[in-house]
Amino acid sequence: MTQAPPHHRPGGGFRNPPGSPVQSATPRDFLRFMLAMRRAKVPPLPPGLAAPTPPDLAVLAENEIAWLGHACFAFRMAGKLVLTDPYLSRTAGPVGLGPKRFLDAAVKAEALPRLDLIAISHNHYDHLDTRALSAYCYRAETPVVCPLGLAALLRRQGFRDVVELDWWQDWRLGELAITCLPAVHFSGRGLGDRNRTLWASFAFASQTRNVWFGGDTAPGAVFREIGERAGPFDLALVGIGAYEPRSIMQASHATPEEAIGIARDIGAKTAVGMHWGSIMLTPEDPFEALLRFKRAALEQQFGETAAWVMQLGEVRAF
Repeated sequence: MTQAPPHHRPGGGFRNPPGSPVQSATPRDFLRFMLAMRRAKVPPLPPGLAAPTPPDLAVLAENEIAWLGHACFAFRMAGKLVLTDPYLSRTAGPVGLGPKRFLDAAVKAEALPRLDLIAISHNHYDHLDTRALSAYCYRAETPVVCPLGLAALLRRQGFRDVVELDWWQDWRLGELAITCLPAVHFSGRGLGDRNRTLWASFAFASQTRNVWFGGDTAPGAVFREIGERAGPFDLALVGIGAYEPRSIMQASHATPEEAIGIARDIGAKTAVGMHWGSIMLTPEDPFEALLRFKRAALEQQFGETAAWVMQLGEVRAF
């Protein structure tokens, strides 16, 4: 009888890799968090947060990337136009509930061009946005790659070609190789389904580039293994926001300093900060992460210019 991988829980569901941080919060911590979120207000938006014009994703060149907001990127590799975690709606939650954007996405879901691939890292509402997915015009033609357990939900949105992968499994789309990799997080969209579906990061490799998309993740021992087995990477897309209070978030989201540590562990040449600048999921100033990310890159000798903070809608070559 084949032994199940360590991240598969007996009886069903999934868990984080060995050596991952664990939550230390008490009921009082959660109460304080809820009270802090009731009082939290979005500060004035910094100037230059968004690019002057929205990107034309259909004409992205090979090895160009556009940030559409939060964890949603479009990039072209091996001739394929890829979109990650397309949260593009106004609200991150069911039936209009949940946190609302303070800055709209760079592109509306119904205006997306035909994509060659959509990659979904996990089922949280700010990463798997069913309203945006159902508004996308080319659902029948575009394949979706996702972790275990998400295919049924995605097929209900009208996608016909859905590929579920476990950690360390590979799949190819022409000359583009996609590897599903571990992340330190959790899953769930409602009561009773916590950790029933898998969460993941992804590697995208062409003949000339290797890109890592972190999805949602805290730091952990597994990232050195990812660097050794799947790296090094030309570009790492890593979350830098929604990290307070640490007693709650330390097991699911990285601080800006930890994000640089993750990029170093996986052997990334350049790191792009994401998971900020769209919605307030936690009570800290949503823009303090930018300065901390740059400062951490300098202090950890990663290189300040190697830590990118992109404008919403900006396009860069990598």
